[in-house]
Amino acid sequence: MASPKGPPRDTPNLAPDLEIVGDHVTLHPTGFTGGPEAQDAVTERRLVRNMARFRENPFEFLKEVSLFVSGSGWRAYDNVIGQPIFYPGFTEKIKSELLQHPLLLEKISELAETRSRVEEKDGLLSSNGGTDRDSRGKRQNEIETQLREVVDTMIDNMVCKMESQRFIRGAYYFCTQLLTRTYHQGIHVSSEEVLRLRSVAETAAKNKQSIVFLPSHKSHVDYVSLQIICYRLGIGLPIIVAGDNLNIPVLGSFLQRAGAMWIRRSFGDDPLYHTLVQSYIDTLLKNGFNFECFVEGGRSRIGKLLSPKFGILNFVLDSILSGRVEDAIICPVSIQYDKVIETESYISELLGQPKPKENLMDFLSASSVLSLKLGRVDIRFHEPWSLRGFVTQQASRIYHLPIAEAAHVKFGPSEKGRLLRSLGYRVLGGINDVSVVMPTALVGTILLTLRGRGVGKSELVRRLEWLSDRVRAKGGRVAHFYRAPTEHVVDRALEVLGPKLVGEVAGLPEQTFYAVDRFQLSFYRNMTMHLFITEALVSAAMYSKIKQGGGPVNQQTSYDELATQVSFLSQLFRGEFIFPPEGLTANLEKTLRGLERDNVIKVTRDSDNKPTIIELSDEERQCGRENYDFYCFLIWPFIEACWLGTVSLMGLAPPLDAPKDLWIDMKKAQDSAQLLGKTLYHQGDLSYFEAVNKETLKNAYHRFQEEGIILVAKNKQDARAATSMRVAPGWMPERDPTTGKLLPRGRLWDFMSLIAQSRREGKNRRDGATVSSRVLTMTDVVGREVFKNSVSTTTTTGDAAALAAGDAGVSSAKKRRTAINSKSRL
Repeated sequence: MASPKGPPRDTPNLAPDLEIVGDHVTLHPTGFTGGPEAQDAVTERRLVRNMARFRENPFEFLKEVSLFVSGSGWRAYDNVIGQPIFYPGFTEKIKSELLQHPLLLEKISELAETRSRVEEKDGLLSSNGGTDRDSRGKRQNEIETQLREVVDTMIDNMVCKMESQRFIRGAYYFCTQLLTRTYHQGIHVSSEEVLRLRSVAETAAKNKQSIVFLPSHKSHVDYVSLQIICYRLGIGLPIIVAGDNLNIPVLGSFLQRAGAMWIRRSFGDDPLYHTLVQSYIDTLLKNGFNFECFVEGGRSRIGKLLSPKFGILNFVLDSILSGRVEDAIICPVSIQYDKVIETESYISELLGQPKPKENLMDFLSASSVLSLKLGRVDIRFHEPWSLRGFVTQQASRIYHLPIAEAAHVKFGPSEKGRLLRSLGYRVLGGINDVSVVMPTALVGTILLTLRGRGVGKSELVRRLEWLSDRVRAKGGRVAHFYRAPTEHVVDRALEVLGPKLVGEVAGLPEQTFYAVDRFQLSFYRNMTMHLFITEALVSAAMYSKIKQGGGPVNQQTSYDELATQVSFLSQLFRGEFIFPPEGLTANLEKTLRGLERDNVIKVTRDSDNKPTIIELSDEERQCGRENYDFYCFLIWPFIEACWLGTVSLMGLAPPLDAPKDLWIDMKKAQDSAQLLGKTLYHQGDLSYFEAVNKETLKNAYHRFQEEGIILVAKNKQDARAATSMRVAPGWMPERDPTTGKLLPRGRLWDFMSLIAQSRREGKNRRDGATVSSRVLTMTDVVGREVFKNSVSTTTTTGDAAALAAGDAGVSSAKKRRTAINSKSRL
């Protein structure tokens, strides 16, 4: 964050453009944007400026249009760095190569042969005087012809159709107009990063290798932003993997011509479609076309990065492992916004409302956002790296081989799974490494990590400067604002967030602000979570003693107790957050030293310099625990969500009069957990309304499945069938055999109590017997309703029969919580 002492400046004048004409890149002179100390040594440029509007300046508007139509300078998009695209016949060339792909031809032949043999076995083939082999061969040829027709239709619906250079010029102009009307301060990039990217692109083009862009995904604007950057830099536009839910009339055709390839949201049990996607990705990577997909799968509706989805990434990796493609260049990309357009719709979805189906009318009716002023977009590119090199390094580590031998190793199924997971999390780590923390994220984080109803302007500025320093100290980046004073940055963030998110109390001697919509503000707070997750876990683990009160001595925590609780929490959240890879012991020691250096905690060590006692420092107590509380406030909503998920499982113990082996619809179980959470929140037994969000509860249930707390059954024959679940026998809560009431004991109860140790206690709420009784009663009420509905829609016999017949795959416990050692992950 810039120094508050610097004079305000006119931001647009200090954000010069990159001039890119043909092969030449010119950086116009400007002042350094990192503040007086230039702490992170990253220069940035405003790459995309606002364009003229017809009503405001018709002559300038017409001039800009004529420049794009004529293809003046960089607008021509002629000397593209990469393989040739946007020429007549491009689509047919790709289709032709794809139809001749060996994998696809082999799969068509295999399916046709299998089908013809089935028909022969069932007596459906007629010999007509010939042999059975002749009849089967003829029928196989007929089926292959039919399958090729099916494939031809699939290909036409799937492949991008980048045919017209004139079209892409117009599309660039149109999309830039829309984007800069919404994000009025344009797109900002690091000059150093884009110059490096162009250099890598030139080398990749010479080697006929693809750059695989793997961006973070928070908004539909992500598609547009990265395409605009590549166009502006003269780099070949990537072909973007997009879900066919966006392939709606008019818009779908436009996006397909601009670089979108459509794929189904779910492949189901369709081996032909699976092979077609693999063949298409092979074709693109083999020809060196740039490629883009979102490693998180869908858009993050909670602000932070989601766990990696391995579908498309698996196809890319298989292209390399099989040898069909020599290499590809991986480039993680961070895309951050001052404000995300879709956050209001995200909140509705997270609170349980069904996601509306995309259609053109909704898209057009959202045109009101085009007149908003939502700040700017920041795009950062991690240093690209070779996928082949990554595979070789991982093979050397997994198989304990020298690099020379590891380059030729064949991965087994288990090892390939490890490789794929390592790839996914390395990409996410790279995105986090280059992410910029926007001022709206800073303000949102401060407002949600302070005690009290509101905060004065001077205190908000002070805490924002403190948080900016902490972000930098953790290796993060804070968005630069050209040495503007911090007060100016705060005002700008408050303006972008707007009165629906942050309110101001009128009539007071100092401007005082408060959170209006805490749920929506949590989206922006979560953008900073990855930087402080280890500090947050340590603080939450200490809280189990600190909340007991009774003076400093009574609040001390032994190192062993702390390490045990930190290990438990880190395992609980291992699918929720991305942790440093060094292991529990190393990360815990590093975190303790950092908190000790910042005077948040005091660590007593023995003669061997090993920590024995951890407690709050005197300085932290004197300042009202504001820094310690900050870390707790970051993690508490997630702890609440896991606690809520566990409480909801207590209610899924079958009532005495219900079948004991009844399976419950997973979605209905999660919906009931959300309903329970809303009830507990309004009755005062849940501190954070954010804890009821659907995404976090879904992650909690997934973690329970991995732990073996719940069993999950999926229908093998029908991928669209509902997923069922039940509490595992070893974790089943107990009921009083006479009254049928839930009893506060058992393995699941102990698990819930362990989570509750780090859970925030409110001013008027303690986790005592009264609360336990009230919460158990409420979860029982909600759970009984779930069982009532389940009994009315299915039968125990039917479920048992399906499982016995093998039509459903039942989950089993995966990797359990590990003992504390150097290999445990924090």
